[in-house]
Amino acid sequence: MHKTWRWSASGADFILPHEEIQKICLHAGMAGIEGMPSLFPSQEASMLEEVAASYRAAGLEFDSFHLPLGPENDISSFYETHREEAVAISQHWMECAAALGCRVVIQHPTTSRCNAEVEGLDRYITQMGKSLATLLPMAAGLNLTVAIENLPPGERGGRFSARPEHFERMIAEFAGPNLGFCLDTGHALMAGGPERAHDFLDVMAPHMAAFHLADNAGDRDSHLAPGHGSVDWGPVFRKGAQIEHSHTMCIETPPFAPGNHPSYSLDAWRQMILDTEALVDAALS
Repeated sequence: MHKTWRWSASGADFILPHEEIQKICLHAGMAGIEGMPSLFPSQEASMLEEVAASYRAAGLEFDSFHLPLGPENDISSFYETHREEAVAISQHWMECAAALGCRVVIQHPTTSRCNAEVEGLDRYITQMGKSLATLLPMAAGLNLTVAIENLPPGERGGRFSARPEHFERMIAEFAGPNLGFCLDTGHALMAGGPERAHDFLDVMAPHMAAFHLADNAGDRDSHLAPGHGSVDWGPVFRKGAQIEHSHTMCIETPPFAPGNHPSYSLDAWRQMILDTEALVDAALS
């Protein structure tokens, strides 16, 4: 097996002009960044296309885009008014992602932190189904994949998408060419612990569209750079090679280095990539 993907970083870690972001990517050896709404105060299609063209001219890309994740963005809300508003927001940003040339948009399945078993898994699935009935045909028209991300367990445990069997249910109900999954390694460790974290990987693998790489100690979503927490990286990178993931893997963390966010040195970003490459080499050797 060998590495088949490229690296990107989360746009959430860049409160910087696009020219500075491009400089960091090129120095670090990244293929680009994952788009975020905060990076685009203007959503005019012509402006987005101009930004995307500047990245392409530098040899960089927007491969993925993280749809909004605030409390108002619950596509599985039990309140129809809120769910419909969340779908409309996702639709707007899907159009923006398409203008940037993205391949995949990352969608949190809920903003609720309640236990899905207590509230009723069927209720979440039904509400998500209503939303996907709108979002997936739109994704097909925009040549996008909607990737559902696994979430941390929540304070009460059992949150929707925080158990591998929730994704098994999504596959059974919604599988199709424009639906995929995004594995968040830090969320998986928090939700499954060391024993079950990779169950998410196994269930998602046939439909894997994106990766969010983040480390932690298993107790909180601390977004440590890979290799600085308790995530077992070997299975992640072996699975990525096995399925021949040929797009970007997004390192969804800042560098593990001195500095005040977002003012890390160019070399700190480069070292994060080199350290992650070393984890890949160890996994695939």
